[in-house]
Amino acid sequence: MTKILEGKSALVTGGGRGIGAAIARALAGAGARVIVCGRTQAEIDAVAQDVGGVATRLDLLDRAATDRTLAEVGRVDVLVNNAGVAESAAIDRTTDAMWDRVMELDATAPFRVIRALLPAMVMAGWGRIINVASNAGVSGYGYTSAYCAAKHAMVGMTRALAIDLARTGVTINALCPGWVETQLADEAVARIAQKTGRSADEARATLANMSPQRRMIVPDEVAHAALMLCAHDARGIHGQTIVIDGGAVLK
Repeated sequence: MTKILEGKSALVTGGGRGIGAAIARALAGAGARVIVCGRTQAEIDAVAQDVGGVATRLDLLDRAATDRTLAEVGRVDVLVNNAGVAESAAIDRTTDAMWDRVMELDATAPFRVIRALLPAMVMAGWGRIINVASNAGVSGYGYTSAYCAAKHAMVGMTRALAIDLARTGVTINALCPGWVETQLADEAVARIAQKTGRSADEARATLANMSPQRRMIVPDEVAHAALMLCAHDARGIHGQTIVIDGGAVLK
């Protein structure tokens, strides 16, 4: 693999599992020194060891601690905002606490991380910001008002910042996967099975069948897109929402 990120530093939030871990491995394989961030120390330690990077505990719900951590990580050339939460409920069962938690993790925290790390990228004249949103950020789904709102906010922020950053050498884009084979998908399968009485296999098929390809995406597919955006020849891809869901959402 060409070391397109040799000498660069990358920070991946939610890097201890699933999509984040796959992206951390892809960036490290391209030569980046990866800072693997997350709340579960054992998970980020394992990924950091695997990629020869650094594990940094980061609880994005703790704003003060997040600010301190981001001030200490040093230069970051590639930022991947991957951490988030997916919660679902009908609107009458969507509590203020649920709404606030989803908005904080899926929209406000990425904004705050970008705000902290962006100035150094602009000063260096090069940077890549990759926001892992969701196809729920460009469409709507039942029982997910908080999640869809937060992911739409992430996509909107990406598009707005693209205008601000157009002449800086920093690009920003949003990846919008559909259902991905991760722990979040496993939890959704369990909820569907519990609520409907279907088997786990039937519940998983329900999610897979939301894609015309009749399958869920795997984390490495999202990581491939993230790495592609880091290439020099991808500098013209800016302010875009790249949907990775097998054709479920066409835009």
